Amino acid sequence: MTGPLVRVVRSGVGRRRVQTVVIAIATMMAVAAAVVAGSLMVVANAPFDHAFAEQKGAHLTAGFDPAKATDEQLAATGGLDGVTASAGPYPTVIVQVTDSAGRKPPAMTFVGRTGPHAAVDDLDLTAGRWVRKPGEIVLSSSYQGPAFELGDTLTASGTTLTVVGFATSASRTADAWLTPAQITALGSKDVPVTRQMLYRFDAAGSKGDIAADRKTLAAAVPAGALMGTRSYLDTKRASDSGAAPTIPFLVAFGVLGLVMSVIIVGSVISGAVGTGLRRIGILKAIGFTPREVVRAYVAQALIPAGVGIALGVVLGNLLAVPLLDDTEQAYGTATLSVAWWVDVVVPAGALLVVAAAAFVPALRAGRLRTVEAIAVGRAPRSGRGQWAHRAAGRLPLPRAVTYGLAGPFAHLVRTLAMLLAVAFGTIAATFAVGLTSSLNEVGRIQDPEDRAAVTVFTGGPGVAHGEHVPAPGTPEPRQADPAQVSAAIEAQPGTAAYYGETQQDATVAGVTGTVRATLFHGDSSAGAYAMTSGHWLDGTGQVVVPGQFLETTGTEIGDTVRVTVGKETAALRIVGVAFGSADDQLEIQVNAADFPATKPQVFLVDVKTGVSPTTYAEKLSARVQPLGGEAVANSPSQQHNMVLILNTMAVLLTLMLVSVAGLGVLNSVVLDTRERVHDLGVCKALGMSPRQTVSLVLASVAGIGVLGGLVGVPVGYALHGFVLPVMGHAAGTDLPRSVLDVYDTPQLLLLGLAGLVIALLGALLPAGWAARARTATALRTE
Repeated sequence: MTGPLVRVVRSGVGRRRVQTVVIAIATMMAVAAAVVAGSLMVVANAPFDHAFAEQKGAHLTAGFDPAKATDEQLAATGGLDGVTASAGPYPTVIVQVTDSAGRKPPAMTFVGRTGPHAAVDDLDLTAGRWVRKPGEIVLSSSYQGPAFELGDTLTASGTTLTVVGFATSASRTADAWLTPAQITALGSKDVPVTRQMLYRFDAAGSKGDIAADRKTLAAAVPAGALMGTRSYLDTKRASDSGAAPTIPFLVAFGVLGLVMSVIIVGSVISGAVGTGLRRIGILKAIGFTPREVVRAYVAQALIPAGVGIALGVVLGNLLAVPLLDDTEQAYGTATLSVAWWVDVVVPAGALLVVAAAAFVPALRAGRLRTVEAIAVGRAPRSGRGQWAHRAAGRLPLPRAVTYGLAGPFAHLVRTLAMLLAVAFGTIAATFAVGLTSSLNEVGRIQDPEDRAAVTVFTGGPGVAHGEHVPAPGTPEPRQADPAQVSAAIEAQPGTAAYYGETQQDATVAGVTGTVRATLFHGDSSAGAYAMTSGHWLDGTGQVVVPGQFLETTGTEIGDTVRVTVGKETAALRIVGVAFGSADDQLEIQVNAADFPATKPQVFLVDVKTGVSPTTYAEKLSARVQPLGGEAVANSPSQQHNMVLILNTMAVLLTLMLVSVAGLGVLNSVVLDTRERVHDLGVCKALGMSPRQTVSLVLASVAGIGVLGGLVGVPVGYALHGFVLPVMGHAAGTDLPRSVLDVYDTPQLLLLGLAGLVIALLGALLPAGWAARARTATALRTE
């Protein structure tokens, strides 16, 4: 475009400042939301697979006994048929550590490596640096944050170690890394040093492939040298089950954002062309061809849109970075960043949408005859919406308000676009409120143990609260007498209620391998899981299972299963299906009275009102520590990282969509106000006050806001009811009613006002402009 056409475009962009700004901001918000949603959708789409491929993850992590196989023999296994790459042997120990505050996290697997990079399991150093000398340690990034920070210290086997870095292993081959010499120094009779080898294979896509690969390894080393293996498929299953629920959520917001951007951009550009018909006629009269008119109006849309798109890409990347950091921690994957093609596809798609939205009305303008364009521009069609004015005039409302209520019927297409924008903004707000409420409820009910104010540990064998089974040769921790601990809790002032809990491996007839059994001692109603069907334990001879258990065993509520814990076996009736009790391993909940030989590993205590859990725990610890126990105050139940991420995303994307909806209203009201500026001048000359003028403009959008709310709330409610079960099924579980039924009547009524609020906020600026306009100036404007 050159010469006069450039001047026309530049003049149009500068003269329609409000429309220019609205196009720029609307496209910026839409693109920013699309970049954020697109980036998170990419990383949520099989995040483990992407990180695993990037890090050349280990298909099989194998542990070997160095007393039965030399390092040379182990290194030689990397040349076996079917092995494409290997790393190791690395010295390995499993040790109990103590942090600087005296806390003892679960036993950790330490691996000795000279650096983070390797042919298999190429670690991603997320913070700090690699170990350089004795006394330094690099922790897995899963410990980064509240648990440990750079510079913290921990003690292992009498050795003080300073945290100098954090690293991510997609294969999750270790909890921490040290130099090989440090691992050897940590070894002792009670802390045996083993060897770790990491392998990648030609065929490793199924459990059968992994079993065959393991058989090949076992045959290549002396008998008994292979102590155990871990398949990447187990890690992948756990990671993907956490990522899957985010996909429906992101798709829902992505579709809302796309539809919203099309509506707003199309409305803005169509309005700009519609209000410029007289100018189009003049351009044709002085020699502009229809093609030049079309190009001019498309360019007037693309210029501010291009600026908004560029700013939106920058804003989207800035907003995505902290969310990707949180996602990295939640998924335990390698460093995540905005995919380069998202920054290419989203702007290109936005430009295409803007161009298409601008082309249709611009083409209509190009086809107008010169005389018709000038005539229409000077004298809009009369009679449009008169029936609405007559009907509104009969309402017992001030004339300024009825005049405003009838105004939208003069431009039905523009009014429909404004209604859709308000409705979609209300849909987004309703969906977001329901989603965040559901996610908060999930965080509240997922870990019922966290509801207790104080946890009292007795120690002892088993798998209590995620603790690791001690390594071979490692002595069992001292166990306090549960009866003495229980008596101490009873005698402690401030005790309101408590129950005991034990976690042990169990076998169930019809289930291959072991399941994790949680046994409850006493009244466990305070620690009851949320139920998707049936009821919680209320007597002996009962078992509560996850939905996955029913699928695996082909059973249903009311059936009886045989459960063995230790040397005791009981026939238990399935009475309920629990939510949030199953991860990568099947878990059942039973009454400890059915297995009398089991003893409580922990007691969960509720304190009386007004009693400080911290003070209570300190006083109780003084009583139980001499017995071999320990009491700690529980921090308030904290949501899973992914729940926090989804909450943050919901709020962020909703604010963007609501802002874009408000901009759509702003643009439409500006166009209406400018078209009616002469009528407003007449009204002012007849005595309309500035306050009445504001009332008139706000009334023109009030009806649209109310109708948009009435449409948006039911649709948002239905969208929540559709997306939440899909998210649950993607995670492999049904959702309890408390997670699904999160709306109440007052909340829905308030959400119904969201459409009115969006409309009124969008109309405030043009209403103020109309109120301040001088009567003489308005009367001179045509």
